[in-house]
Amino acid sequence: MVRKDLGIDLGTANTLVYVRGKGIVINEPSVVAMNADTGEVIKVGLEAKMMLGKTPASIIAVRPLRDGVIADYDVALAMLKYFIGKTKTSFAFFKPRVVIGVPIGITDVEKRAILEAGLEAGAARVFLIDEPMASAIGLGLDVEEPNGNMIVDIGGGTTEVAVISLGSIVVWESIRIAGDEMDEAIVQYVRETYRVAIGERTGERIKIEIGNVFPSPEYDTLETIVTGIDLSTGLPRKITIKGGEVREALMVPVSAIVDAIKSTLERTPPELVTDIVERGIVATGGGSLTRGIEKLIEKETGIKVVRAEDPLSCVAVGAGKVLDKVDILKKLQQVD
Repeated sequence: MVRKDLGIDLGTANTLVYVRGKGIVINEPSVVAMNADTGEVIKVGLEAKMMLGKTPASIIAVRPLRDGVIADYDVALAMLKYFIGKTKTSFAFFKPRVVIGVPIGITDVEKRAILEAGLEAGAARVFLIDEPMASAIGLGLDVEEPNGNMIVDIGGGTTEVAVISLGSIVVWESIRIAGDEMDEAIVQYVRETYRVAIGERTGERIKIEIGNVFPSPEYDTLETIVTGIDLSTGLPRKITIKGGEVREALMVPVSAIVDAIKSTLERTPPELVTDIVERGIVATGGGSLTRGIEKLIEKETGIKVVRAEDPLSCVAVGAGKVLDKVDILKKLQQVD
C-alpha cells in the first residue's frame, strides 16, 4: 500500500487539495456551517458557502481563515480534518505527509497554528511553503536555476509578490489586500452610490460577472442586475450595475496591488530584473482572472504579464510536487 502525500492550498476563499499521483481532488470554499449552541459542524465547503448570509439564529456559517491565516483555530481544524478525511481512500492506512501553502511574512504564531492544525487533522508530517514558491513549482518554472522569476499571486485574502532564484525567494512583498477587498469595495460602492445594501456573496458575483480594471469599450458594455435592500425604504430593490462602475469601485484595492509589484521590482537586483523583463511577470491566484489586470500591470511596469493557465490550482499542485524537490524541502519549516 503506497502512501499518497498531499499538497494543500489552505486559502481564505477556497481550499484545494492535491494528491500525488491523482492531481487536484478537492476544490471547495473555505467555509464551515456550525450549530451556534453546540459548536457541532453541520456542513463544510460548497454546501456551507450556500448558507452564508442565509442561516437561522441556531446556525452560523463562518470563514475560519482571514487574510490567508487562521482566524478561528477550532473551526479551521474541523475544516482541515474534513478535507483530509475526504482523501482517506487515497492513502488508506498510512498517514500522509502534508505540504501547506502559506502567505509570505505571516508570524511564527500564525505558522505554528497551521502546523499544529495539520498534525491534529491527521498528517504524519507537515511542511509549510510560501505560496509564490509553491505557485512557481506548480507552474513548472525552473526555480532552482540562477534565473529570476517574478510571481504575483492574487488570492482571496492576500496578494503575494515574489522574485525567485536558486530555489529561494530573493525579494518579496505581501499585502493583505486581494479578492476579499475587491468584493468589499463593490459592496461599499453600491451602498454609497445607490443607497442599496448587498451582501458579500453578491459583491463577489458582480466581480466575477463584470469585474474589470482596465479602460475598454468591451468592458464598459458589461452589466448585471442585482437585488439589495433600499436603505431609505427598507424594501427590496433591483438595480443594474455597469462595467465602468465596477472598474471605478475596484481602483483602490487594485492600485495597492500594482504599488506592491512596483515596490518589489525597485528592490530586485538588476541581473534578476533583466531575467524578469525577458520572461515576463507571471500572475496567478483567483484575482488574476479579473478582466484587464494583465494589461494594467503591463502599462504600469512596462513588463509583459503572463497569466497562469490554471491560476487557481498552482499553489496546491506546487505544494504537492515540492515533496520531490529535496533541496527545497530541506529549507521548509516543518514539524514531525
